[in-house]
Amino acid sequence: MHHLQTQSGTLSLDGKPMSFASLARVGARAVSLAADDAAMARVDVARKVVEDKIARGEAVYGANTGVGAMKDVEWSPEELEMFNLGLVRAHHFGTGAPFPSSVVRSAMAIRVNTALTGRVGCSRGLVDAYLALLDKDVVPVVRRTGSIGTADIGLMGQIGAVLTGVGEAVYQNRRMSAEAALAEAGLKPCRMAPRDSLASVSVNAVGFAAAAEAVRSAATAMRMLLATSLTTAGALGASRDPWKAVAHVGTEREAEIGAWLYHNAMGWDWPNATHVQDPLSLRMMAQVFGSGFDTLLVAGRTVLAATGRTDDNPVVVDGQVLTSGGSLPLDVTIYLQTAQLALAHAARNSFNRCVLLSNGARRDLPINLVPRGAIATGFGPIIKLAGELFARALSMSVPVSAQSLVVAAGLEDEVSFLPLVVERLSGRCGR
Repeated sequence: MHHLQTQSGTLSLDGKPMSFASLARVGARAVSLAADDAAMARVDVARKVVEDKIARGEAVYGANTGVGAMKDVEWSPEELEMFNLGLVRAHHFGTGAPFPSSVVRSAMAIRVNTALTGRVGCSRGLVDAYLALLDKDVVPVVRRTGSIGTADIGLMGQIGAVLTGVGEAVYQNRRMSAEAALAEAGLKPCRMAPRDSLASVSVNAVGFAAAAEAVRSAATAMRMLLATSLTTAGALGASRDPWKAVAHVGTEREAEIGAWLYHNAMGWDWPNATHVQDPLSLRMMAQVFGSGFDTLLVAGRTVLAATGRTDDNPVVVDGQVLTSGGSLPLDVTIYLQTAQLALAHAARNSFNRCVLLSNGARRDLPINLVPRGAIATGFGPIIKLAGELFARALSMSVPVSAQSLVVAAGLEDEVSFLPLVVERLSGRCGR
């Protein structure tokens, strides 16, 4: 989308938002990565600002001071190397099943890309270390539970720990210790310079990478539901008039959906079972799916925008190191939760049409689609399954991001629960 292809099979990251196509190629290891020269120059400029501030003996959060509730603890120059290495390893935590390798690869690429904005203050060496992992395809094992969505501390910490030779990684389809994976790949453990340690853990790159995959899966699910809506409308002999009307009275997206339905119904031997007008689940298909696709488009654009902006704290702006609240990805989280609600509406619409197919009230279709005189359960058990699936979809549409959670002695009192929101959305699309 915004990226330069420097040569065949190589994607040049430059700090601008990534595209779904680029993320998919990175996740599938279908492309190699390089950092744009101008973007790396921005990294160097920001790095000098941080180094100069530290050299003057001034506090730089998470570089020569503690973090969270320990923010007022400052470290001597002799203690910095031990502190920065320990900071990464202390945040190496998580539980549950690991993320797919595609998500972890994309997360590392997003971390590199946001560093290339020149707003982070990390070293060139940290960028090179991530690119080396991606080049050799050393994929850290990242267990998916370990973030409250105000920077993926535990999730990114599992990646950062591998950079230092701790934790687990997958190399050449074998799961092994990080130390062994780096050795087999010909890589050396990374020494975390001041600021690099916090830059390797305190961002939402894993959440954004997983969100991108979840939105793509949700779009696939929505397209499938739309296609089945057309087939059930045909089976029920629904009127196609609402699909023509929506072009004149609906939103732009509703009109697109109506036109798609009307065009793809052409050529069918379409029965006419409508008297005056149909039940709402047939009449309002364009509205349900128009809103659903609009919601997914907004969610997708918001996720992609996040891949090209710095969500670190602190940040470097106009030669200053400034504290920032950018690690709260609330925009992405809210729009993903809205997408969950849109999918619940599509699931309800689908369930209602299942009921219409089986209740014996349309086109003289037999109850449960059991031929008259036959002894069978027919569509009856499937309706119960459809009902449970709808109930599950509905239960996962309840927002969680506004739940209160206060940690770090009261300093950290905003959360988004982005990874949990992504997990719920992904679980919805898999059903």
